[in-house]
Amino acid sequence: MLVSTRTEYSKAQIILHWLVAILILAAWLTGDNMGRVLRARFDSGTTGFEGSTPHVWLGCAVFVLILIRLVLRRVQGAPGALPGSTEMMEKAAHWGHRVIYLLMIAVPALGALAWFGGVRAAGEAHETASNALLLVALGHAVLAIWHHAIRKDGALNRMRLSQKG
Repeated sequence: MLVSTRTEYSKAQIILHWLVAILILAAWLTGDNMGRVLRARFDSGTTGFEGSTPHVWLGCAVFVLILIRLVLRRVQGAPGALPGSTEMMEKAAHWGHRVIYLLMIAVPALGALAWFGGVRAAGEAHETASNALLLVALGHAVLAIWHHAIRKDGALNRMRLSQKG
């Protein structure tokens, strides 16, 4: 991915970041009992968007917004390393973001494969991957707060909507 000399993300990138974060949390919170709903769907032979739940709609929205985020990141790049970052920290951040993006793509794709494609195994993989995504995102948030509060390197300032520019 392109890394620019900018110190902050664009407003569009920031809005998408927070919107996707909220939608992922909402999708996770509305995922309770989806296994039962999916089994009933398989048994009834329902297809397409018929019988879709808020969880399904949230997942579809996340998938579309993640694709937009990827295009935007490819076009606009991302800020360079934080001040005082070591090479190890930069590599960890790089790979951490790759894992988050991979999970943000895989989770809704697996859910869609289960819901729209009728693939039972994809539903189980979707549940496992969604829990992994939530844990990785939580780690991401904890590290961002650690960078901001302990290292005082302005990590969170790069994702604030009230920034200049």
